[in-house]
Amino acid sequence: MRYLAIDYGEKRTGLAICDPAQTIASPLTVIEGQRQLLQQIAFICKAEAVRAIVIGLPLNMDGSEGPQAKTVRKFAARLRTQIDIPLCFQDERLSSFAAQDKLAPARLSRAKTKKYADAVAAAEILNNFLDAKKGR
Repeated sequence: MRYLAIDYGEKRTGLAICDPAQTIASPLTVIEGQRQLLQQIAFICKAEAVRAIVIGLPLNMDGSEGPQAKTVRKFAARLRTQIDIPLCFQDERLSSFAAQDKLAPARLSRAKTKKYADAVAAAEILNNFLDAKKGR
């Protein structure tokens, strides 16, 4: 079963996908802006045979939900109107920092780091989800 991970943002949304055996999560793409975002995700789900979506939930460091988590939940509710596959949430605390650490050795320009960071963060979210699912 293939999962698609979403690191939702109002400016950029990062996507990552795993292989059917659920062993490797890979950055897929970054979608700029909100225009056609739901339709693009629905298209990718169909094209990649995705069977479930993992959405990064930005919790506060104490585990509570703040305004950004509410925004992500609203996005998920809109996404549910476009697709008919299960959605689940994964704590995404520190996923952006982990993505920055992974991109640092590549010595990319600031603009390129910004471009790829959201997809790498989505892969981090998906890896964490898969690890939790396997009990690691």
